[in-house]
Amino acid sequence: MTDTVLPPDECTTMAQVRAGVDATDRALMELLDRRFGYMRAAARIKTDRGVVRDEARKAQVIGNARADAEARGLPAADLARMWEALVEASIAYELVEWDRIRA
Repeated sequence: MTDTVLPPDECTTMAQVRAGVDATDRALMELLDRRFGYMRAAARIKTDRGVVRDEARKAQVIGNARADAEARGLPAADLARMWEALVEASIAYELVEWDRIRA
């Protein structure tokens, strides 16, 4: 097997599918690393710990994810729940970072 990851429609074996899934998971982790970097930036920029949690922004982010999933024909409700977990993890991380920066 080669190191080339095939697009999903070109896979003909489960090994190719698994290689694609593994590569996609690594790419997602890189994107999550970048997203959490923005949480560190937000913790640095926000001067009031009380504004870390922003329910209106949370709803907007989850709504955007749901709409994008629907447009792509993906399971929107499931992905919205995943996004809610992601946003909650991001808020928790930002609070820890906010406290760490000011300790």
